[in-house]
Amino acid sequence: MAYFLKKIAQIVPVLLIISFVVFVFVNVSGDPVVLMLPENASNEEIQAMQKAMGLDKPVIVQYGIFLLNVIQGEFGQSFIYKQQALPIVLERLPATFELMTAAIIVSIIISIPLGVLSAIKKNSPVDLFISGSSVLGKAMPNFWLGLMLVLLFSVYFQMFPVSGRGSLAHLILPAITTGTAMAAEITRMLRSKMLDVLHQDYMRTARSKGLNHFSVIYRHGLRNSLLPVITLIAINISTLVGGALVTEVVFAWPGIGQLVISAVHARDMAVVQACMFVIAILVIGANLIADLLYRVVDPRITYK
Repeated sequence: MAYFLKKIAQIVPVLLIISFVVFVFVNVSGDPVVLMLPENASNEEIQAMQKAMGLDKPVIVQYGIFLLNVIQGEFGQSFIYKQQALPIVLERLPATFELMTAAIIVSIIISIPLGVLSAIKKNSPVDLFISGSSVLGKAMPNFWLGLMLVLLFSVYFQMFPVSGRGSLAHLILPAITTGTAMAAEITRMLRSKMLDVLHQDYMRTARSKGLNHFSVIYRHGLRNSLLPVITLIAINISTLVGGALVTEVVFAWPGIGQLVISAVHARDMAVVQACMFVIAILVIGANLIADLLYRVVDPRITYK
């Protein structure tokens, strides 16, 4: 328990740094008052709005006010939606969480069998094919893969919807698009780790006891290869979020990604700030969950 309290305490300075970075980017992006007022607004109206928003105060004071508002969950009002920014982002959060979870599941379903098979069939044509496919999967841009999947499975074969969210059929193509790069990376990592594990003494002992091949490989070999895979997934959550931003635009998926892209184009900085904080908390939470999973996979691990 003390370990996790320490980890949670470490989140506070991280969020402070994020808040400062967000504040700086918002300030260098331009004057939000100019966007909120009509083009023919007078200087008096601009100055009055700046005073009402506290933009006439010194920068350090503005940051202090911004930080206090963030602690209270207030990121300002969206001038597009005419309401507080955080509820708008939280309304889109389930869609993004659904897509990210599906992408992780897809990547695990693809990568674990391929990674294990590639290690078992080392230097065979099967291994070379899987390794080559992993490199290709990592190299393909999300937007290109998404468009190709839409053309092939939505337009040509008409197996899945082109865009939107609703049923499981709507989720399959976006999940594959988002999870492919992670699947490729996990496959390569798992192959490397399995090659080390297969020659360990406990694997030879398990075989000598007469255990069947499947049990030796998956119960003993795979389980002892999963720790770096969990670490890799946690590290790549931020990359997964970045991929989801592109995927949500390609498939018109109504999540945070599509929201933040439209907010950046419109320079709706209140929504951009709220999106960045929610995404940061998602990434931090994923890394905390990864720490918990270490103990589940290997009970010998202790936390100090």
